[in-house]
Amino acid sequence: MRRAALVLLALLAASPVAAATQLGLVTGPAHGTSHQLGLDLIRLVKPAGIELRVYPSRGSVDNLAALGDGATAQLGIVQSDVLDFIGAGGASPIVAGIARQLRVAFPLYAEVVHVLARRDVTAFEQLSGKRIAIGAEGSGTYVTARRLLKLADVQPREVVTLDAEQALGRLKKGQLDAIIYVAPSPLSFLKETVGATDGLALVPITSKSVREWYAGAELPARTYAWQPAPVATVAVRAVLVAVDSEGPRCEAIGRFAQTVAAGLPWLRAHGHARWQDVDIGRRVEGWPQSECARRAGVIGVAPRAAARAPGP
Repeated sequence: MRRAALVLLALLAASPVAAATQLGLVTGPAHGTSHQLGLDLIRLVKPAGIELRVYPSRGSVDNLAALGDGATAQLGIVQSDVLDFIGAGGASPIVAGIARQLRVAFPLYAEVVHVLARRDVTAFEQLSGKRIAIGAEGSGTYVTARRLLKLADVQPREVVTLDAEQALGRLKKGQLDAIIYVAPSPLSFLKETVGATDGLALVPITSKSVREWYAGAELPARTYAWQPAPVATVAVRAVLVAVDSEGPRCEAIGRFAQTVAAGLPWLRAHGHARWQDVDIGRRVEGWPQSECARRAGVIGVAPRAAARAPGP
């Protein structure tokens, strides 16, 4: 009996162990919401035998480039209006080629456009002739800001490509007139580093030409202590995209999507607060759905619109 047990142990030791399914996810800045959600997903999918590697980036445009070969990352978080811009032909042939490989797995959270300026600026159209920071190149903010300025026919005197936290210091010193930043609200750096004595205010975006392309949103009064009244603005939605795949890779993406769909209650209870805003059944306009992720219970996405959206 002892000899039989030893033989069985030896056979077990010699048997190959099934390798975990590996997937890569590109997110956004390491301190940002999308990257924090990625870290939550690592914990969620690990017990399901999925090894998820999460990579920070500068944002949506960088993520598209990272998804280009599908070797390091097969999943990415991208702003929906960046997809609209590419789908309408507003990108280089290389980026457009990458985009043709992408499919929407499911939508994530809403990102609100914040326009912060000196208090004498009371409307978005008044930014013509001003010095404006529009986010770092490679970020979703950069694409959104350029599109908003074009849609509203705003012609700045100077456009600066800085991230919002760097730009805020220059705005306070009077070296800039406004900054545009797209992210879930409230923004911690605006809560912690802006005060009533800084002479800054959030600028409403009410232009009809903008609202034809972007969903309306509102920053309620006192979202920030120095903001006494509600501010009308617009929002975009972050979406999870997957590289179009077949065979084992498609199966892996499907398993990942299934695990996330089933694990949403756990993510809402134990993960970042933005999981409360995730509805994987929400329709995403204008981009093909991932067949690999359809098994996750996503209702679907609407066909791509034929109209051409203004580009940056």
